[in-house]
Amino acid sequence: MTMDLTPIWISLKTAFVSTIITFFIGILIAQLMNKYQGRLKGLFDSILTLPLVLPPTVVGFFLLLIFGKNGPFKTILEKLDTQIIFSWSATVLAAVVVTFPLMYRTARGAFEQIDSNVSNAARTLGASEWTIFWKVTVPLAWPGIAAGTILSFTRALGEFGATLMIAGNIPGKTQTIPVAIFFAAEGGEMDKALMWVLLIVGISFTVIILMNYWSEYQSKYLSKKRGKNYGVIS
Repeated sequence: MTMDLTPIWISLKTAFVSTIITFFIGILIAQLMNKYQGRLKGLFDSILTLPLVLPPTVVGFFLLLIFGKNGPFKTILEKLDTQIIFSWSATVLAAVVVTFPLMYRTARGAFEQIDSNVSNAARTLGASEWTIFWKVTVPLAWPGIAAGTILSFTRALGEFGATLMIAGNIPGKTQTIPVAIFFAAEGGEMDKALMWVLLIVGISFTVIILMNYWSEYQSKYLSKKRGKNYGVIS
């Protein structure tokens, strides 16, 4: 049985790119929401978290409306001479929208656990807000951020509903592993579908193990570093 292996490359490429995008957007918006104390905080938080609870097909339908031929970005896309729907970019877009709430909620929860006195101490030493965020806040919240990154990557790797809605099933272009599993099973090729299932389970499991080991290493390294700093101070 010959198999087209391009879904592996498409899935991994989509998961990596979407995770990078989600990582930066997720932690930045999480920090903004952590600092924002306005009356609309609950509303904004609900909107940002909504893709997490909506069925993926509903998310895909909204993306079709927004980025389709008659969507609000029609003029911009025409000027750029580009098309998002039924392209590889659509697989990334679907993965980013679906995984963003995981990164956002996890990072925000980690930021909320940080003692504000630490940031205040950095301010008294003359550090800018940008420096405090990247040099103090992010390292202290790193275990939570790492967990959000793992969840985002594995969720992007397994994304199906929204991807199928806006990217379709184009072999060699938008056919990810989950889409390949669906159409293989639908076509009665159960052995082929099982091979894809075992493959994506193996990839996801390996990524989780590697990220967990790396997070443990980072935590031990930071603990040793803090211990040395405390020793110098004392």
